[in-house]
Amino acid sequence: MTETTTKSKNSFWQDVFNRRMLICVFTGFSSGLPLYFLINLVPAWLRSENIDLKTIGLFSIIGFPFTWKFLWSPLLDIVQLPWLGLRRGWMFVTQIALLFVLLSYINLNPKENLLLIMIISFLVAFFAASQDIVLDAFRREILPDTELGLGNAVHVNTYRIAALVPGSLSLILADIYPWSTVFLITALFMIPGIFMTLFLAREPKQPKAVTKSFQDNVIEPFKEFLARKELKGAVLVLTFIFLYKLGDSMATALATPFYQDMGFSKGDIGLIAKNAGLWPTIISGILGGIWMIKLGINRALWLFGIVQMVSILGFAWLAYEGPFAVIGLSQRLMLAAVIGFEAIGVGLGTAAFVAYMARETNPAFTATQLALFTSLAAVPRTFMNAGAGFLIELLGYVNFFWLCFLLALPGMILLIKVAPWSKTNTD
Repeated sequence: MTETTTKSKNSFWQDVFNRRMLICVFTGFSSGLPLYFLINLVPAWLRSENIDLKTIGLFSIIGFPFTWKFLWSPLLDIVQLPWLGLRRGWMFVTQIALLFVLLSYINLNPKENLLLIMIISFLVAFFAASQDIVLDAFRREILPDTELGLGNAVHVNTYRIAALVPGSLSLILADIYPWSTVFLITALFMIPGIFMTLFLAREPKQPKAVTKSFQDNVIEPFKEFLARKELKGAVLVLTFIFLYKLGDSMATALATPFYQDMGFSKGDIGLIAKNAGLWPTIISGILGGIWMIKLGINRALWLFGIVQMVSILGFAWLAYEGPFAVIGLSQRLMLAAVIGFEAIGVGLGTAAFVAYMARETNPAFTATQLALFTSLAAVPRTFMNAGAGFLIELLGYVNFFWLCFLLALPGMILLIKVAPWSKTNTD
């Protein structure tokens, strides 16, 4: 009995601490760094150089590769480069490209090189989205079915931890060093991912050979979804996916410039806002997954969605109290409370939302349909958020955040149709 227990314990620790889990740490970090570079660091840099909010908001448009990445994913599935194999070859190319594109920000001046900065930022988004395609496929192929849950949890949480580099460390450094040094240091954090690709990762012995046409990979899964849900049901599901996180997404579109306008320094933002937001997001995401076992997906969407929506009002409160002439302990605690509460809403809401999207896929087309759903869910972050700067200048921060709160309501109302509270048999 003791020997069996020992073997069981050894098996558990071998499942947790193995090469595949370590690779998932690297893939999550490599995936999260360029995205948070665009979301957190670039807006802070532009605002510190006195670029107006309307222009900063328009920078959201450069992220549209994240919403359309499914279009060129078949290419990365089929074309094998002459080095490192199908997956590692593309991983290496996209990571090297990201390293050099991130280094391209050095010595640029937003007031003189704004168009060039937009072009470079678009390239960051394109190569980051392409890297995500390959990393997702590679991770699926190296993980046995029994490790899929753990491996993806490691990937997602490390993805969020990567936000600490551009969203915390880099902002702290920006108070000490010139921006060229900050961009250099931040870009070098892509090197661990390159190291993983070259020395740690092993190409799957028999990579999935995808010989399907573009229609098979993209059009057929979408047609199957329309046929299964029928037109009305499909429209309701797609509309819900678009709207569920719209309010929260818009509220945080220009979060870093907002904190700066409230009087917080880049050091305050780096130390307080990002850390107060990261850990509640991770913890609430894990707890949300556990609670869903009891609640079911439908009820989780309702309860977690309410928390997600109400958390937006914290920003309205902070905007009403600010901007602050002097930043003291009470102001810093207020910032930490607002960001922490919003992070809990994000963690809970995202856990239920991702589970819902996965449930709506057909097992025969899970990867492609989920890519289509997540692309649609990214549209608000990419396009709708582009108008955030205009709305803030027109309405002011307080009214803008109330508008974001109201924009969260349609998604909640649609739950009556797409995920009724009383319907639990499909959860």
